[in-house]
Amino acid sequence: MTSSLKPLFEPKGVAVIGASREEDKPGHIILKHLLENYNRGILKAPVYPVNPNADAILGVKVYKSVKDLPPEVDLAVVVVPARIVPQVVRELGERGVKAAVVISSGFSEIGRHDLEEELVREASRGGVRVLGPNCIGVFSPWSGVDTIFLPYYKKLRDGREVLSTPRPPKGHVALISQSGAVGTAALDYMSGEKIGLSYFFSVGNKADVDEVDLLQELEGDANTWVILLYLESIKRGREFIGVAERVAQSKPIVALKAGRTQAGRRAAASHTASLAGVDEVYEAAFRRAGVIRAHDIEELFDFAKAFVSQPPPSGSRVAIVTDGGGAGVMATDMAETLGLQVPELTGEARDKLEDLRRRGVLPEFSQVSNPVDLTGSATSEMFVEATRVLLESDEIDAIAVLALHQVPGIPDPLDLARKISELASNYSKPLVAVDTGWSEMAVLEREEFDMNGIPSYPTPERAVKALWALYKYGEFLRKKGVFSRYMEEFLERKRRKYVNYK
Repeated sequence: MTSSLKPLFEPKGVAVIGASREEDKPGHIILKHLLENYNRGILKAPVYPVNPNADAILGVKVYKSVKDLPPEVDLAVVVVPARIVPQVVRELGERGVKAAVVISSGFSEIGRHDLEEELVREASRGGVRVLGPNCIGVFSPWSGVDTIFLPYYKKLRDGREVLSTPRPPKGHVALISQSGAVGTAALDYMSGEKIGLSYFFSVGNKADVDEVDLLQELEGDANTWVILLYLESIKRGREFIGVAERVAQSKPIVALKAGRTQAGRRAAASHTASLAGVDEVYEAAFRRAGVIRAHDIEELFDFAKAFVSQPPPSGSRVAIVTDGGGAGVMATDMAETLGLQVPELTGEARDKLEDLRRRGVLPEFSQVSNPVDLTGSATSEMFVEATRVLLESDEIDAIAVLALHQVPGIPDPLDLARKISELASNYSKPLVAVDTGWSEMAVLEREEFDMNGIPSYPTPERAVKALWALYKYGEFLRKKGVFSRYMEEFLERKRRKYVNYK
């Protein structure tokens, strides 16, 4: 990466402008996180606090002004009152600093368009790329950059320290968010779901750097396989479509566009001075660019899990394997509602399943037409053998395994998850898993699937929606004539051992 945005990803030196001695101030928290990452060897860039009224903070020498900073500083985190931000950015440009994350608020989001315009002029004049203002900036577990001013822990009155703002582990999902609050909530969600992160960018008011710039940068990033967007507006619509359409041919892009209703658009305008626009226009733009649209946070990350570990299917035909008939019906209804097919098995796959039933491998009263209902008499062997038939069948393009853990014939659901995962790893057909509920066993089985590369979900509907997202992305790739190329690249990644959910 050689562009002007490289310091946001891999800085050589980081300055915190507005570093504070007060522990509850953003300028202190950001400095603390950066120093901790530097001392642990995660952040390679040395950290330099700037404050004209301090000599040392957290045991580190403090610089009196931007002019005193050493030449290796190429990224600045700006945490000063809005009125002096343009002056600080001017000084950064004069010092040769190439990028700035402006945490400070008080610009166009409160009607101070003049102040934001002055900031942009100074940045342009000095060659400084600005992320923000009114943002929380950048976080990456790969590079160690962490400008989030929210502390990891909060101390309760009873003396307990409770994890408040966790950071996700290393992984391959990038997140670009127009809202800092939504972004941090999303990071919390990712951490809880153990979805690995490559980069998080909070773009705030998008005075300079926006989603178009970041999509272009992430296109060539080896650690990023899937890109997620939380958007309230897109300023550069035509450029967004062009860039997204190109990037989506090698990396899935999933967008959660807020402000779909008139009241939602009004709320977005008051939040970041955004003109959210007509939702139908965004819908058409996403469809043209191959961007998969999510309608809530849950879908955003459900789709991300699927895209990281599963390939798009070659068609719309879904098979469902279950030990609960009702769950199979719910999955079937959702699939048909979304435009997927749940075809009745009539060929070789049906013959093989019938043979398994005759030989007693499957229960004599099991249903093998699709959904394949193994009933409450299901065992791990039954799930494995039925799934094997469907993975080998040319009648089916994708599979949902609804392995509800409660049945007595599956004494160790974790062992079942490992066996299904190992089996599926030998095929290029997408497979998702379901175990319903929030009991300890349900959570553990889903985690076992996830850790072994099979995305798992707590309801049949969520799993089928994830298959739909994979299918729609496959449609886009085929339309662009790059489906085979994407599959080759995906399977090559799959053959290697990358950090994923672990």
